[in-house]
This record gives sequence, C-alpha cells and structure tokens, in this order.
Amino acid sequence: MSNLELFKKEQYINLETYRKTGVGVKTPVWFVEYNGELCFTTVADSAKVKRMRNNPSVKIAACKMDGTLTGEWVSGSIRFLQKEEVQAVDKVYSKKYGVMKFLFDLPKLFRKEPERAFIAIQLT
Repeated sequence: MSNLELFKKEQYINLETYRKTGVGVKTPVWFVEYNGELCFTTVADSAKVKRMRNNPSVKIAACKMDGTLTGEWVSGSIRFLQKEEVQAVDKVYSKKYGVMKFLFDLPKLFRKEPERAFIAIQLT
C-alpha cells in the first residue's frame, strides 16, 4: 500500500510543522487528494504558513477532528499551489466535504475573508 492510499478514506490529517528551533507543532486540518498530492488550505498569514515557509518538511498522520491520531506518521514536503491549481482543488474540497464546506464558506458572503494559502504535500 502506498503512503497516499493510507489517507484515501480519511477526513482529517494531523499536520506537524516545525518552528525554527526544531520543535514540532501539530494541527488537525481538512485535506483532499489532488494529482497525487494531499492538499489543504489555511489562512495565508497563519503561524503554520510561516513555519512552512521556513521549513517545507512536514509529517502527517490520519486523525479525528480533535487531532487524536488514527494512523501512523508519514513524512513529506510542502509546496504552495499556483493560482491556476487553487480553483480545481477548491472544487475537490466541495465534492469531498459537501455541506460542511458550504457552511464553512458561508461567512464569506457577509464579510471579507482573509487571504488563504493552498498547500500541497508530497509524501516521501
């Protein structure tokens, strides 16, 4: 079984990014598979984006919504998606998460949403 297949039926991954000191910080996130990579989105000026800009190495594991692990850690490296990839990944998100994604996006209709970063994880 490939590392990508470990996440096929999962809803959340626990993403571990690294501070400059090397200390890991774990965060559960939604994700989708797109073109052989696992992709997620977050606020562009978040601490995890800053950490990933400093160090593109990450570890991920399947988890529950609260971050409780349900799988083994897998190493990977990230890249920030190009604008032309974002729309396609967002469509995959809508298909996977359906009503939950719609509810997540609903506040965008009433207030300005902060800029988002879309990130792909290449598993090693």
